[in-house]
Amino acid sequence: MSPEGPDGIAFDERGLVPVVVQEAATGDVLMLAWADSEALTATLTTRFAHYHSRSRDELWRKGASSGNVQRVEAVRYDCDADAVLYLVDQTGPACHTGEHSCFHRSLLEGAGVAAPDARPTQSAPPAQAAEGIEAAMRTLVAVVRDRLETLPEGSYVARLHERGVGYVAQKVVEEAGETIVAALQARPDELRGEAADLLFHLTVLLGEAGVEWDEVGATLLARHRQTREGEPGT
Repeated sequence: MSPEGPDGIAFDERGLVPVVVQEAATGDVLMLAWADSEALTATLTTRFAHYHSRSRDELWRKGASSGNVQRVEAVRYDCDADAVLYLVDQTGPACHTGEHSCFHRSLLEGAGVAAPDARPTQSAPPAQAAEGIEAAMRTLVAVVRDRLETLPEGSYVARLHERGVGYVAQKVVEEAGETIVAALQARPDELRGEAADLLFHLTVLLGEAGVEWDEVGATLLARHRQTREGEPGT
């Protein structure tokens, strides 16, 4: 084994350590990659997933060319310190084939275990639906956060940013109005789309103001606790 690297990680004789990548919102295992000391340090510093390309023998940031970045929520390592786990918010597919996870093929499926290509039905139980909502919001927040930080050319979020917070606020008002109209006219398909547009633009507005959705959630939970305790609340 080579000398220990960042946080006591034991790299192999090539200076590499395997990295298992797991989606924080769903628990899905997305991919397996490799990191050297430089890649791990870059990940810890930027909170975006970096790896070492064995084929090119160079550092690479996941999503640098595709836009399918991985914002890192946590980095853990195993009991022997020779394997690392990234818990990430995945933007877009993790696999170069376009699949959500690189582990989309199966050799064996256990009883009661859904196949990798299984999709929730419209009658999904509430717990499963909640997981879908959480995953969607995590993806939305991660994408908007990345676009506001990097302002890539051609990005709609970047164009909104360039026009200023007043314009973004105006778009929120516009989308709220369209959402209300769709609801009053009982057009469920349009209502779903308008509600999604409203959440998107509201997320951009919060990002421009430096407010996190987690902070909004904390406010809602605090109000809920007040209500349960008999205090004035929602």
